[in-house]
Amino acid sequence: MTLDKFYPIVDSADWVRRLVGAGAKLIQLRVKEASDGDVTAEIEGASLACDAAGAQLIVNDYWQAAIESGCDFVHLGQGDLDSADVKAIRNAGIRLGISTHDHAELDRALSYDPDYVALGPIYETLLKEMPWDPQGLDRIGEWKKLIGDRPLVAIGGLTLERALLCLKAGADSAAVVTDIVRAPNPEARAKEWLAATR
Repeated sequence: MTLDKFYPIVDSADWVRRLVGAGAKLIQLRVKEASDGDVTAEIEGASLACDAAGAQLIVNDYWQAAIESGCDFVHLGQGDLDSADVKAIRNAGIRLGISTHDHAELDRALSYDPDYVALGPIYETLLKEMPWDPQGLDRIGEWKKLIGDRPLVAIGGLTLERALLCLKAGADSAAVVTDIVRAPNPEARAKEWLAATR
């Protein structure tokens, strides 16, 4: 399996529409603190936008809604693994990505045979306080050796310039939030990422 090198993470179907309109082919919908009905509506809207654009949608956390909406990819953090029914996810034919931050979490993630592994934060993040120190670029090469043929996603504090360093260090894909959504022109910034990573 391969992942697009440009992996934006956004919190609404509206953002998904904007970025697939700019050419993104891989996008994660990470809705936070919403009602079940709102989550389902966001997933369905994002899924329609991705289908129309030939893009891959990855749903963060809400694995039940992803199954019900017929999505084909879910991303789970370590905390999400505690309550997720990974067998039900797999039985629905859904692919799985898992976040990791240290060796114990990597071992746990690999026990689920994920379709990709995410490593972060590579750099300090603006979005949220992290209990982990930045991983740095060397950890990318180490993780890549440990996960085998699975794609490795670098995440955390990435700008376009840093993303290119991550890809050079061995990451297959670079996940980004603030460098896109806080850009003066997010669509133009997405196109810069696409031009530089393809």
